[in-house]
Amino acid sequence: MQHGKYRFIVGFLAMPLALYALFVIWPFIQSIYYSFTDWTGLSPDFKMVGFDNFSRMLEDDIFWKSLQHSLTFALLLPLVTLSLALFFAFMLNVGGRHRRNGKAAGAVSGVRGSSFYKIVYFFPQVLSIAIVALLFQFAYNPNSGAINSALNAVGLDSIQPVWLGDPDLALWCVMAVLIWSTVGFFVVLFSAGMASIPNDFYEAALLDGASRITTFFKITLPLLWDTVQSGWVYMGILALGAESFAVVQIMTVGPNGGGPDYSTIVMPLYVYQKAFRDGQAAYATTIGVALLIVTLLFAAVVMRLGRRERLEY
Repeated sequence: MQHGKYRFIVGFLAMPLALYALFVIWPFIQSIYYSFTDWTGLSPDFKMVGFDNFSRMLEDDIFWKSLQHSLTFALLLPLVTLSLALFFAFMLNVGGRHRRNGKAAGAVSGVRGSSFYKIVYFFPQVLSIAIVALLFQFAYNPNSGAINSALNAVGLDSIQPVWLGDPDLALWCVMAVLIWSTVGFFVVLFSAGMASIPNDFYEAALLDGASRITTFFKITLPLLWDTVQSGWVYMGILALGAESFAVVQIMTVGPNGGGPDYSTIVMPLYVYQKAFRDGQAAYATTIGVALLIVTLLFAAVVMRLGRRERLEY
């Protein structure tokens, strides 16, 4: 069985690794190289400028705003989204009433219609993030949007926020959309993980007098920890990357989004603006390198802080 083992492994790995190096590693190397130049993105001529772009970045107030907003997304979005997803998944899978029709009194089950609820929760995931952003852009419209119209209908016409036009509210409005659009995916993911946990664990805990809250923290969460940790990293990368860029670009005000007054600017959108609006590709790649470092640090911190002994069942 050992004969030709390494040739077999190399044969399967050579092409995927080559593609990964070509389409992932090489663009990273190019970006780092261009960050030391004055390339405009249009002209084939450029020269090396050393660390000038990095010095400029450290003195750029808008960059620091974008970094602050991206870090806020990376810290709060996974926390809120995964907490809600865990709560909903636990209620759907373990939150039903005790079954007494011929079965043990301590037996547990999900709520009635849990399969239907999973479909409802997952539905936003089917929609493109661009469609979701457009729908909520209309909903947040201060004059004819669904939210202010609903406030008028219940007699709260004196409360008419500008929503996306308010610098103090715009970022939180965008964050609410991201939570709404992604929580359903993790509800289904965590539900699948909970379905694999033997019911005997829950039944034994309930027969011993443990509450649902105790069973969640002592049984469900420890056995799902690897899934939760992976979801945290995945959600953080989404918050630092394409998801936040698309929603902020489409929903918020300004020539290229990020307003009002850069109150919703995030790092991916700032990279886009500098590269395609201002023709400063080298400076954009410098911000992209900073985004890469932030993303890697985020993943490393989450993996390090979330490390614990693996539980098997």
